[in-house]
Amino acid sequence: MSHIQIPRGLTELLQGYTVEVLRQQPPDLVAFAVDYFTRLREARAPAASAPGTPPSGCQGPEPSPGLVAAENEDSETEDDEDLDVPIPGRFDRRVSVCAEAFNPDEEEEDTDPRVIHPKTDQQRCRLQEACKDILLFKNLDQEQLSQVLDAMFERTVKVDEHVIDQGDDGDNFYVIERGTYDILVTKDNQTRSVGQYDNRGSFGELALMYNTPRAATIVATSEGSLWGLDRVTFRRIIVKNNAKKRRMFESFIESVPVLKSLEVSERMKIVDVIGEKTYKDGERIIAQGEKADSFYIIESGEVSILIRSKTKANKDAGNQEVEITRCHKGQYFGELALVTNKPRAASAYAVGDVKCLVMDVQAFERLLGPCMDIMKRNISHYEEQLVKMFGSSMDLIDPQ
Repeated sequence: MSHIQIPRGLTELLQGYTVEVLRQQPPDLVAFAVDYFTRLREARAPAASAPGTPPSGCQGPEPSPGLVAAENEDSETEDDEDLDVPIPGRFDRRVSVCAEAFNPDEEEEDTDPRVIHPKTDQQRCRLQEACKDILLFKNLDQEQLSQVLDAMFERTVKVDEHVIDQGDDGDNFYVIERGTYDILVTKDNQTRSVGQYDNRGSFGELALMYNTPRAATIVATSEGSLWGLDRVTFRRIIVKNNAKKRRMFESFIESVPVLKSLEVSERMKIVDVIGEKTYKDGERIIAQGEKADSFYIIESGEVSILIRSKTKANKDAGNQEVEITRCHKGQYFGELALVTNKPRAASAYAVGDVKCLVMDVQAFERLLGPCMDIMKRNISHYEEQLVKMFGSSMDLIDPQ
């Protein structure tokens, strides 16, 4: 199939449409598509005869600022937000980027000058600490990560300061070093809080990935410090790297049974937020009793699930862990604690070399809603296993 070439601009065209579908949740996708692309064509018609007409890969008309995903997906919209901090004059507003064409799948030569913001050794250490758990950075090689860290700049914020505003163009991706922040979404002239950030996390990537306006407002509720990455560097390194990751993971994600209930666009967003981790034989992946922060899908290898039971039937075993099951390629684990909001009910160990796709708890909650019923049904299966082995399912109820 190598002779098939993706037409220039197709990726951006479909991404723009997909984002609007995710935001507006239209009941009739076909009717929505007709309206969306009709408006897109009408918006381009006057420009067709003018000099300097943008290429056909231009992003569609900007969506209305008030159109956002509802419920838990509002949390996702926070990620669409970026702080309005353009790189040349970092706190000036920038012009619309609607006509900007960018195809991350094109293997074009990187000719853009590198952006470098000088940092003290202490700033560099703080930045590395803030970025160490950011999934978007996990798949970067050392040179790419170094360029990203060089390009990031510090921004301090005060209480009640608006970091980004819903409807604005996205200029930067932000990593939180410290501070608390409210996520506010305005819909039908009503503003409500859909979540908070508490001294950790990141936001703003989806607006840069899909070239869309901010879908929420981020307001500081305390003094804080953020690290920003300009859109040019983000798209040159992160988006292109993500495109490679998508090509690698798309077919695998489609083969995972629990994700088959998701729409194609939803699976695409999962690919955008997952990271990849490798574990050596015998290495512990999760520990019973710990707070849950991630969900795992086995990409290759085998994982042993063990439990340290407190039930009477297992009193002779003392503190020994007992294997209850093994998981293989395409299976998942770590979801139980996320679904029940309790500590880990079991430990997981690598059997041989293991490679897992990892999704953090925030992405799990906002992207895997359609899969939640399947995962909850599996809880009864786990209970049956424990009753057979230990005579009780108490370890699921009280995993400490």
